[in-house]
Amino acid sequence: MADIRPFRCLRPRADVAAKVAALPYDVYNRQEAKEEVQREPMSFLKIDRAETSFDDSVDTYAPEVYQKAKELLQKDIEDGIYERDPDTAYYVYELVMDGRAQTGIVACASVEDYVNQVIKKHENTREDKEIDRITHVDTCGAQTGPIFLAYPAHPVIDGIVGKIRGEKPLYDFTAVDGIAHRVWKIDESTDVENIQKAFAGIGHIYIADGHHRAASAVKVGLKRKAENPDHTGAEEYNFFLSVLFPHDQLKIYDYNRTVKDLNGLTSEEFLGRVRESFDVKESKEPVRPAKKGEFGMYLDGQWYALQAGSELYEGKDSVGSLDVSVLQDNLLGPVLGIEDPRTDSRIDFIGGIRGLKELERRADGDMKVSFSMYPTSIEELFEVADADLLMPPKSTWFEPKLRSGLFIHEI
Repeated sequence: MADIRPFRCLRPRADVAAKVAALPYDVYNRQEAKEEVQREPMSFLKIDRAETSFDDSVDTYAPEVYQKAKELLQKDIEDGIYERDPDTAYYVYELVMDGRAQTGIVACASVEDYVNQVIKKHENTREDKEIDRITHVDTCGAQTGPIFLAYPAHPVIDGIVGKIRGEKPLYDFTAVDGIAHRVWKIDESTDVENIQKAFAGIGHIYIADGHHRAASAVKVGLKRKAENPDHTGAEEYNFFLSVLFPHDQLKIYDYNRTVKDLNGLTSEEFLGRVRESFDVKESKEPVRPAKKGEFGMYLDGQWYALQAGSELYEGKDSVGSLDVSVLQDNLLGPVLGIEDPRTDSRIDFIGGIRGLKELERRADGDMKVSFSMYPTSIEELFEVADADLLMPPKSTWFEPKLRSGLFIHEI
């Protein structure tokens, strides 16, 4: 049973929502974040990445950076940019990209459900990245970046969302990147009750994107629980800000790979090694894999189509049978010497939304060989999570990205 609750939201006024809404903090490096805040001074990124208020001599993770984030949030509240809704509610959040809409429920998920694996993860997290967001959430007393959750589509939730979408939205704007954002409020008591009951009948919820934000919010909740002798379980720190999408609306993009060198091999030697595990054919066109088991490879200005034989998948569990695992276990590891793609500086990852041209550009520039992947499916993600296993790093790329600053959960 999943405990997915309505909450009292702190959110921007409708007339400034488009300016406040910001891409997630971790899609920018420091210079890019500074440039974005200069472009749009009202962007929530100024709070998410408060080092943008300092010169580069101040460390990104210095204590004064987190204090500045708290000050900036409080100032925006005092200035009336943010307002607290008077009641608890769910919200509907719709994002439209390239004519395709995905519509989720904004709510608070349970820390206890995360700990007890009712909410399932499919990736490991890094402690250094957790510490940053733990400090940010704890200092600000607020969760500001929603976790992207997925659930098996439910007809009751679908029906309520469909009805609400016929009403006038609270927010309706198109961001500078062309993504349309619309938000509606669900506060009618029957709808709220029925949504909560529907989620309670769902066995498991899955983290699609935002593993570090989720782990950080949970650890802050557990820290505050330990510090509170009068803890009841009803405190806001026991829940974390989420947007939950039905699985049948989600699209996972390919997450491609590029490698700096051929591990001491000549191009001819490398191709010979690749042919030991894959059928290799030259292609006159860039190769975008059309199905599981197909890979593209770009080397020395030439595209190749790679086909993995069925024997590479036989007897494998839900992780071993992922295309990202097949490439890692049969090529990146044994041929190119990439033993741990999470830490090896010789490999980089490129979200599929950037296109095959980016794979060519990198392999022709600072890298040597690039690989295009067939996207991991949402069903594979669920299967891995249900088996309590973890995917290799950079297995999934979700678009569009949820905006920060539109919904804030104070703890």
